[in-house]
Amino acid sequence: MVHRAQGYVAGWMIAEVESSELAKQLIAETVRKQGIQPDQLTLHADNGAPMKGKPLSNLLVEIGITQSHNRPHTSDDSPFSEAQFKTMKYQPDYPDRFESINATHLGARRFFDCYNLEHYHSGLNPLTPASVHYGDEPFVQDQRQLVMNGCLCCP
Repeated sequence: MVHRAQGYVAGWMIAEVESSELAKQLIAETVRKQGIQPDQLTLHADNGAPMKGKPLSNLLVEIGITQSHNRPHTSDDSPFSEAQFKTMKYQPDYPDRFESINATHLGARRFFDCYNLEHYHSGLNPLTPASVHYGDEPFVQDQRQLVMNGCLCCP
């Protein structure tokens, strides 16, 4: 899962195995889709082999992404990811077990689309992660102020 500090999930992948090559694919595709420029991003990851492997490390150097890692045996060094997983697992429709990898993929797509586009996050003054990620917050705040002022037809 790839997201920026404001909670927007910019990229994710479901796979049957973890590998540095798959992590590389996820990061490369997400960087391309999001238009990330060299020296614009720090990637914070756990200490798992996929995130420390040569394929991903070489890609990060090549595209100018700074890499940082959790302290050993300290999962809460990634609070955004940990909060994301908790939010996902506590959804009322989160199954005890997924029927197949396709079902897992569909469930993740539904969750991330809903989370990014419809979930009003209390830590984001309640805005959606997408509205913060794409810089729409001033417009949304202006629209809210118009409603509070009782005027929907004029700025």
